[in-house]
Amino acid sequence: MRNHCPHAWHQQQHRGRMWAASPAFRRRLFLLRSLSPSPCAALPGNAACSSSPSPSTSIRVNAMSASGPVYEADAEAVVRRITPPLDRARHKGQAGKIAVIGGCREYTGAPYFAAISALKVGADLSHVFCTRDAATVIKSYSPELIVHPILEESYSVSDGERESVSSRILTEVAKWMERFDCIVVGPGLGRDSFLLDCVSNIMRHARQANIPTVVDGDGLFLITNNLSLVEGNLLAILTPNVYEYKRLVQKVLNCEVNEENASEQLTALCQKIGGITIMRKGKADIISDGKTVTQVSTFGSPRRCGGQGDILSGRFVANVVLSVSFCIFASWARHFLLTNEYPTEKSVNPMMLGCIAGSLLLRKAASHAFEKNKRSTVTTDIIELLGKSLEDICPAGH
Repeated sequence: MRNHCPHAWHQQQHRGRMWAASPAFRRRLFLLRSLSPSPCAALPGNAACSSSPSPSTSIRVNAMSASGPVYEADAEAVVRRITPPLDRARHKGQAGKIAVIGGCREYTGAPYFAAISALKVGADLSHVFCTRDAATVIKSYSPELIVHPILEESYSVSDGERESVSSRILTEVAKWMERFDCIVVGPGLGRDSFLLDCVSNIMRHARQANIPTVVDGDGLFLITNNLSLVEGNLLAILTPNVYEYKRLVQKVLNCEVNEENASEQLTALCQKIGGITIMRKGKADIISDGKTVTQVSTFGSPRRCGGQGDILSGRFVANVVLSVSFCIFASWARHFLLTNEYPTEKSVNPMMLGCIAGSLLLRKAASHAFEKNKRSTVTTDIIELLGKSLEDICPAGH
């Protein structure tokens, strides 16, 4: 057949390569490998794994079990290993396609920051699903973003229309969902009851489609009051600040935050919600998936301004930028773990790797921004230095 119809054969081969590179294929392959017996349950570097590859080829993450001490992650090594090299053979979309679910009439900056940060980190396409009132404003910030004005708030929907409007919104989002490598829920979402109900449906659909989901901002308010949205979802990442973390602990563990046993409490919280990954933001970002715990404590900046997260003991980070960095790095980590040949690396949780890489990148970008702008540093300054910070760690030609 190949000799008689070379054009058709080449078309078939091209379609095969396109499918192998698609997000849907990568997600299915990831699930199949996750269901297979893991040759090593420990992270690379753990003595329990006797078949780990050499240090020159494996990802080194200094993580310990819940009962042990918390070590600093080898974050730069993680970034270098999972960041895809620039390659002329790649086509648009292979470096990542993400969606931000958020943006209402009061809050348009946060979804913009999140979406544009994805492009600055290295994603190819960045979408924003927001309300109609927010769409024109967000579009005016940048022509680089693909903006979908399909969400609705209570004031624009009558009681009799709610069910049909909610169904229409989900249908519209579902048309795009399979194309995304990851979604970010929460930036600029607000707390309108109808809007939160619609986003809950979107999160359920994303989970059914096995789309990694990063939850931040008002998305954390939503899931704190409805834990079933993320419970047991191994492809979910929560990124709470000090106040959001406090509410989660009170809701899930029915106690107050214990700073003396912070890592043990964080691990217990992850386990209680079914093994999801949580990064507790602070002076040092502590990250756990209920099995292991590690931290990133590279210093960022003492500056605090609108659009950024909480400052604890001089610690600086932009919430929305950080959450979308997790999103990109988590999708890159999944792709890397699917395609590398070392079985021990396939046992690493890509959500953990995404958190480690995203935390380091934002801290470095914040440091560069403060060094350049001092007290006048704003979130846009950090965003502009994301590329330089990634290049410092992982040159484009690596």
